[in-house]
Amino acid sequence: MLYFENDYCEGAHPAILQKLVETNFEKVSGYGTDPYCASAREKIRAACGAPDADVWFISGGTQSNAIVIASMLRRWEGVLAASTGHVAAHEAGAIEFTGHKVIGLPHTNGKLDAGTVEDWCRTFYADGNMDHLVFPGMVYISHPSEYGTLYTKAELEALSAVCHKYHMPLFMDGARLGYGLAAEGTDVTLADVARLTDVFYIGGTKVGALCGEAVVFPHGAPAHFMTMVKQQGALLAKGRLLGIQFDVLFTDDLYQTISKNAIETAAVLKKGLAEKGYSFFMDSPTNQVFIVLSNEQLAALEGKAKFGFWEKYDDTHTVVRIATSWATRMEEVEQLLELM
Repeated sequence: MLYFENDYCEGAHPAILQKLVETNFEKVSGYGTDPYCASAREKIRAACGAPDADVWFISGGTQSNAIVIASMLRRWEGVLAASTGHVAAHEAGAIEFTGHKVIGLPHTNGKLDAGTVEDWCRTFYADGNMDHLVFPGMVYISHPSEYGTLYTKAELEALSAVCHKYHMPLFMDGARLGYGLAAEGTDVTLADVARLTDVFYIGGTKVGALCGEAVVFPHGAPAHFMTMVKQQGALLAKGRLLGIQFDVLFTDDLYQTISKNAIETAAVLKKGLAEKGYSFFMDSPTNQVFIVLSNEQLAALEGKAKFGFWEKYDDTHTVVRIATSWATRMEEVEQLLELM
């Protein structure tokens, strides 16, 4: 069986496992106050060009999204997101569970446009009944988006400007941020992300770590953020587990290096599928490849290759997602192309 279902099928990069074993019997303080978390924070600040940033390590993406949003919104506020955004579609109502509504907006291939956000806010504040409505308190985006598409620096600057105009923080979900930063032709750097957002996170779960995300507040975290992390059940007593992983990932550009592998293997896969005449659902410059298969083709691949179901295309066709990762081997891609 060839597994291309997602980008977190594998465990962790060997360098991380080695460091975890090497440090296993060291006695350090808990809850992220250990030397490894401190070292990882400094390395992340340096990589972001944000020396005063607050960096927190949280166990997973859904927890990061729910805690960040709940910590920054007031009781009467909701979060604006693309209708396809992870918080709107694939988090089982985690944001609503904190008492905040996700307000879905139209998107272009998974991306929010600054003009769409501004039009929505202008209409909202012109409504004489707005006091009976959920107020816009934050804008949430993913980079890459759920469709693997990327924002340009100009698009992020425009979104940041609209957010400042309406006094809303801009929050970037970076579960696959490494793959976005490594994509061919992108003009967005980690320093740009830190400059243009109010909070973002660097995904580890999908980019080489066993688990964990590094939440970065370039201008400082909300008061008592750690207490809110604990309150929502996401504070690890053995915080070293997350700190060690990010300390390794941000040593000698490992995070960037392994992210490139996903882009390079996806590029070979896309070229090969195109040559074989497969139809693409959309063009994604990152590690997620979306193709349209007939239901007969899908049935023929059963038990031989594992893809992610994306959506029904029509009565006889299905859109599937093929995902490469930091650990995908080129020979696996070649085997998949031969099978296809």
